[in-house]
Amino acid sequence: VTGIRQNTNHVFAGVNNASWTGFPFFLVAMAILVAAWLVASPFTIRYARLIQRIGAFTIGWLMGLAEGWDPRSQLEKKDISPYFWPNGTMPDSKEFDRLVAENFASYRLRVGGLVERPREFSLADLKAMPKQEQITTHFCIQGWSGVAEWGGVSMRDILDRVKPTPEARYAVFYSLADGADGGRYYDVHKIENMCHELTILAYDMNGAPVSVLHGAPLRLRCENELGFKMVKWVAAIEFVADFADLGAGQGGYNEDHEFYGYRMPI
Repeated sequence: VTGIRQNTNHVFAGVNNASWTGFPFFLVAMAILVAAWLVASPFTIRYARLIQRIGAFTIGWLMGLAEGWDPRSQLEKKDISPYFWPNGTMPDSKEFDRLVAENFASYRLRVGGLVERPREFSLADLKAMPKQEQITTHFCIQGWSGVAEWGGVSMRDILDRVKPTPEARYAVFYSLADGADGGRYYDVHKIENMCHELTILAYDMNGAPVSVLHGAPLRLRCENELGFKMVKWVAAIEFVADFADLGAGQGGYNEDHEFYGYRMPI
């Protein structure tokens, strides 16, 4: 490993040389971490839902505070990543294949639930609305990141048109794709997140239509959240007062199946 002695000295000994001073401390720290992992893993695997709920109870309020900050930072075209990693289970249905074949001409975004004016939007309808463009960093829970330019319609404009009722507290985004374990992929956001300046439904990526691989015809960009919260291949948006009866009641597909927290601000 390149520079391991110097790097461990930086971390554990506070000196800038290639001696072995910090390495024993590194080994002790690793031994403690491995022992803690061996002790904790059987419990966390057996009681994963309990651990998830404890996490929500202990730091959920802190996540909520972080979500309250409206992200406005943007980058420049020179920062755009040469390759933007795709992931997620692709849509696998005859309906989606037909939409792709016709270039999404008959696609309709259904928006309903607790709203005064339920609507269906075609891609042409959305593209006729004011277009917002932004260059932002995507952070994946798996540890990778990438920068891209996104273009689309602000969720503020969607809210203005459908008028959520006072009872609406959450926006549920449903995908045209299923999750890895079967069942429709979805995710839940606080309605306040939909009012942030950089929250958009993106139909363009890096100056071209979003590819099928990256979420065409629409993908959510909610720039204060981790990537799994930004649903791709968006089929519908439903405004609800509570999400306890959706899926396993945890606020999203990965929250239900992988025990993630439903609040995942950056």
